[in-house]
Amino acid sequence: MNIKDITDYLEKLAPLSYAEDFDNVGLLVGDKYSEVSGVLVTLDTLEETVDEAIEKKCNLIISFHPIIFGGLKKFNGSNYVERVVMKAIKNDIAIYATHTALDNSFYGVSAKMCEVLKLKNKSVLLPQKGTLKKLVTYVPVKAAKTVRKMLFDVGAGAVGNYNECSFNVKGTSTFQGNAEANPVIGTRGVTSEEKEIQISLTFPKHLEPKIIQTLHTAHPYEEVAYEVTTLENKNQHIGIGMIGTLETPMETEKFLDHVKIYMNTECIRHSAPLKKPIERVAVLGGSGSFGLSAAIAQQADAYITADFKYHEFYKAEGKILITDIGHYESEQFTKNLLVDYLKEKFRNFAIILSKKSTNPIYYS
Repeated sequence: MNIKDITDYLEKLAPLSYAEDFDNVGLLVGDKYSEVSGVLVTLDTLEETVDEAIEKKCNLIISFHPIIFGGLKKFNGSNYVERVVMKAIKNDIAIYATHTALDNSFYGVSAKMCEVLKLKNKSVLLPQKGTLKKLVTYVPVKAAKTVRKMLFDVGAGAVGNYNECSFNVKGTSTFQGNAEANPVIGTRGVTSEEKEIQISLTFPKHLEPKIIQTLHTAHPYEEVAYEVTTLENKNQHIGIGMIGTLETPMETEKFLDHVKIYMNTECIRHSAPLKKPIERVAVLGGSGSFGLSAAIAQQADAYITADFKYHEFYKAEGKILITDIGHYESEQFTKNLLVDYLKEKFRNFAIILSKKSTNPIYYS
């Protein structure tokens, strides 16, 4: 088993193409073809994290946050980022980060928060734009069923809770091959007509290379006619943050106690208590103040996230309970999510949950 086998599987959960533009995700340090001896899963990669990997004989660290965020112009150990990278390279330890790719996954960071808080009926809070594409292609009638099936098998035609969705229109195509052509149907230099079916289907953008490759494999023609367009349609399964409902509505104080218990924190910064029960709850792991207007627009009673600034609490305006539980606290269960996901697939080597707390903030 090599590193690429592990990361390919991770990218089914959190495709890197859905990471935010500012982010730095994927394999940051190491050779993807190195054999894996063990995997250490952590929220952050610090020097003590690399020490833990060495101690537990893990040569791959799966980290939520990327240790390398900006460009590194030198490696002389002058800061913690350089020291971590130097120690990892010296000990042949690879580092892989998921960060906002996992944030935008329907089964990622916010989904784990919903699970921990026992929220039901979850949906994406801030859908990511431009994640849906449409393929239109033209296939001879006799080959249409085969081409459709092969495209379905690699993920095309999935719409929400439905699979194998397509739209098909019969028509007539015309074509004339030149002297270099090798037509499957018709004769070089002669204009031909053929009964064809126009097949239209949607697919998530990260599947585009596989979809196009499959189309060329399945299609009988020498030259395959097709169009790919990016849709403005909302993708209900890709985006950051989530919103769900509590099984039983709670008054503000009881709700805050609920959050403290299940999110394992004793300290919550929040806006003024509401004069109504809390039932509909939005969540977003990490720095999430930018999602407040979406939470209000979707009629959330409370919004659980982190890193609100002083004046941003005024924006609650009695409409919503801003619930700032801390950056680390909001993401702390992410590493459990990754361990559980990896253990479902890989059982022939150790996948270890890091025991080190990487929270840089202390409370007194």
